[in-house]
Amino acid sequence: MENQIRIGDLARQAGVAPSLVRYYEEIGLLPPAARNESGYRVYRQADVERLRFIQRAKALDFSLEEIGEILGLRERGEAPCAYVINQIGAKMAEVDRKMAALARLKAELVQLHG
Repeated sequence: MENQIRIGDLARQAGVAPSLVRYYEEIGLLPPAARNESGYRVYRQADVERLRFIQRAKALDFSLEEIGEILGLRERGEAPCAYVINQIGAKMAEVDRKMAALARLKAELVQLHG
């Protein structure tokens, strides 16, 4: 069997807390972990990569629901390209709106500062 990774090692490798790993498993973003003879959760290297993907997607402001949809497409063997491209386009538009609002705020602060 492939190398088994315990939850603490998985969390460390992905830079998250073990409780977050359990939460992602609970909501279906991570598949249910196998259990070893002692009853401990054990994961595979693929789970490390999946967790890293989730963290990268979150950093790009994808919601957990959106991430779940992308992972679901991947698991069904469907190309998420069109979906992901649409989501990225929406995120870019959102960033543009936020940047414009920040520019307006900065202009107001500069004016107040004198």
